[in-house]
Amino acid sequence: MSEQVELNTQVPVEMYGMRLDQAVAQLFPEYSRSRLQGWIKDGVLTVDGEAKRPRDKLMGGEQIQVQTQIESQERHAAQSIPLDIVYEDEHILILNKPSGLVVHPAAGHADGTLLNALLHHCPDIGHVPRAGIVHRLDRETTGLMVVAKTILAQTDLVAQLQDRSMGREYEAVVNGVMTGGGCVEEPMGRHPVHRQKMAVVGAGKEAVTHYRVLEKFRAHTHIRLKLETGRTHQIRVHMAHIHYPLVGDPLYGGRFRLPKGCSERMERVLRNFRRQALHAKKLELWHPETGQQMSWEIDLPQDMQQLLTVLKSDAEHFDYEL
Repeated sequence: MSEQVELNTQVPVEMYGMRLDQAVAQLFPEYSRSRLQGWIKDGVLTVDGEAKRPRDKLMGGEQIQVQTQIESQERHAAQSIPLDIVYEDEHILILNKPSGLVVHPAAGHADGTLLNALLHHCPDIGHVPRAGIVHRLDRETTGLMVVAKTILAQTDLVAQLQDRSMGREYEAVVNGVMTGGGCVEEPMGRHPVHRQKMAVVGAGKEAVTHYRVLEKFRAHTHIRLKLETGRTHQIRVHMAHIHYPLVGDPLYGGRFRLPKGCSERMERVLRNFRRQALHAKKLELWHPETGQQMSWEIDLPQDMQQLLTVLKSDAEHFDYEL
């Protein structure tokens, strides 16, 4: 199943001397730059009937034509998987992702993902690349995500992510007692040895994480974080880098340790917390159709609430100054 795309427009004279790829980005703003680049390179976007290179200059007055098909996500099965939908309209969908739900099919997770669930909930979303998924949460991370239901909405939301006008705030519980908030501004890339992990690397991409303390315990800290960038595993890597790894993090948490004198209940909760204690708490964006600024906030999941209750009880038992 696919969607036929037929576009036809004339290059205005004001675009004299402009590169083809830059011009079509302005002429067809409903499509992403990467998609337009692909069409140029594949020869399905033509100038006066001829294929051109992205860097070729325009004179003005040429006729731009596109004739192609956008393949839907039919190769991925639509599956009836429950979704906790916080908000939905014709253009976007906001959901509260549970722990354990993989966002996109990959090796080892061919189905049972958020993408499969979206194809069932909204079949037309199959015409949108990646079924409208514009950003991801790790499998065990919970919380708010936005999904685009149209190509236009997807293009707009991706632009908001790139220009950092989309606000994303998280809450986490980390090992160690922080003295105060701060900012980690360290480049990230693939770990040079352990390829399934990310790391702070000198030649990596820019990554900026702001954090502030919400509550201190005897050996842990409850923090709020705000991302400027969205690198894979960014919060987990940055917190481990400054020696405050997330509780339960299987990749970056380091050696498991228990605070001295902790209760059996606290030991049981800490040992059984086997996912990173990370929750996407707040999401703020500009609606791609109306331009209205919108914001959502969602409660912490039950396991993180239980973890905080136990940590607070432990601190009170030892008369630790919160």
